[in-house]
Amino acid sequence: MLTLEWERGTVLIKGGKVDLPYVKFDERSGAFRTLAINYGKLVRYLESMGVKYVDNVMDKEQCIVKVKREVRLRSYQKTALDKWLARRAGIIVMPTGMGKTHVGIAAIAALRVKTLVIVPTIELIDQWVNALGYYLDARIGKYYGGEKIEGCITVTTYDSAYISIERLGNKYPLLIFDEAHHLPSEGYRQIAELSPAMYRLGLTATPERSDGLHQDLSSLVGPIVYRVSVEEARGLYIADFETNLIRVNLSDAEMRRYKELMSKYREFIKRSGISFRRPSDFKALVKMSGRSKAAREALRAWREARRRAMTAPSKLDAVEEILRRHPNDRAIIFTELSDLSHEVSKRFLLPEVTYETPREEREAVMSMFRRGDVKAIVTGKVLEEGVDVPDVNLVIILGGTSSERQYVQRIGRALRLKPDKAKIYEVVTSGTREASRRHAST
Repeated sequence: MLTLEWERGTVLIKGGKVDLPYVKFDERSGAFRTLAINYGKLVRYLESMGVKYVDNVMDKEQCIVKVKREVRLRSYQKTALDKWLARRAGIIVMPTGMGKTHVGIAAIAALRVKTLVIVPTIELIDQWVNALGYYLDARIGKYYGGEKIEGCITVTTYDSAYISIERLGNKYPLLIFDEAHHLPSEGYRQIAELSPAMYRLGLTATPERSDGLHQDLSSLVGPIVYRVSVEEARGLYIADFETNLIRVNLSDAEMRRYKELMSKYREFIKRSGISFRRPSDFKALVKMSGRSKAAREALRAWREARRRAMTAPSKLDAVEEILRRHPNDRAIIFTELSDLSHEVSKRFLLPEVTYETPREEREAVMSMFRRGDVKAIVTGKVLEEGVDVPDVNLVIILGGTSSERQYVQRIGRALRLKPDKAKIYEVVTSGTREASRRHAST
């Protein structure tokens, strides 16, 4: 009789031969072996063929998950959950503010099995743990660098899960990937590949990635089972909003220097034959700069031109005018570069939240912002994903965002359902590459 066993991210098949394309013979162990992600496929195959087997893959520890308070779902959330429950493997795509976390908690309440929730940031660990504790009666653990406590439901970061999945993998029948667009990256994808979990839920506002790896999400998690776009949701499930594009100018001297730098960059690209049709082409330039002085100079020129466009002094004047127009609104100001974030913070005496901000200080700033003690904060990318900032109704984006995903994440900070329209301002420098990447209309 066949025996299936778990071993560090793989399933060992002992006691017989299994002729499947994803199963290989392992001479070291004298048994057949497959990646843990194939466990469900393997079990379904054996059962369809009437093959008897002993299954020792999943950890047998029993866990009790009880519902403390009913997770009340809106109609669209209920539809999304039902679509996922029909397969118990798949991705739900909904804009920020539509309550993806509540759908995830409802999925746990429906299955009541040990669950590993994977999130991109420590702030999101705290948010998930608080929400889980409100609705569910279960041991809830935090598992990340400074704290490694497992529970019936364990919340961890992508970084910690990547490091520990060979040890944790067979303990959790349900995986929930929050901000699931992170998963297909070269390292993080191993979280999905080295886990035998049959139940998988991905949550994201924007699954698409510029490198095209989002196409792997269906094999790592499951297909998209429910999707609502920002345009479909606006005014119904999220706040309606207006977008405004503000163009600012470099001085004549600054524009001349910008054009010189971009000309130097483009000349090298033309000589080198790099097409820049894919994100990997830029990586090729970075790699080339390690051995070529000309490539290094071209890359340096590109970075300097980008910095000049993004930190145009007139952007600060635009911010001043926007804040003057909306003195009572709750605002988040997004910047691409920390230099500009510092300048905005200093000029307007606003709290700044970046990856460099110590956690205690960041939490204090966010608490003040949530209470309304401060009306606006300035940040880089750290508040793009998941962080709960209710009552924001004004977003100012300084610089054309590089991707649709980033734009949707940023404007989503202001789109929780409310009677009044949210205001989105995108401030770009005319005559530069960032102006061509803007998303707002004029």
